Amino acid sequence: VQLQASGGGSVQAGGSLRLSCTASERTFSSYTIAWFRQAPGKERGFVASIGWLEGQYYGDSMKGRFTIFRRNAENTAYLEIDKLKPEDTAAYYCAGKFQSDFYDPRADAYGSWGQGTQVTVSS
Repeated sequence: VQLQASGGGSVQAGGSLRLSCTASERTFSSYTIAWFRQAPGKERGFVASIGWLEGQYYGDSMKGRFTIFRRNAENTAYLEIDKLKPEDTAAYYCAGKFQSDFYDPRADAYGSWGQGTQVTVSS
């Protein structure tokens, strides 16, 4: 499945953003969609995932400010980030893998990737 991430931008600390991950195929509903982020000089890290059966998982320290959900009718998964902090500044990537509904934070487990969308949070 081809994925396209969007919705990033420059915001002040305390603000909110909703990132979108849109798929090109109707098989989107059969994919687990995950979000990862990568700040300059750091490794790509797991943020959250939502399975094809809609099981939701969050990375360490992500619970509370991050919400992942999907609308299969729109072929889109979303990541909402509330109370943004400067340390949330990163390129955010969405990724997909077929018919998996368990927690898997490994980037190399996902075969499809979007191009990334930049989130910049100023203090």
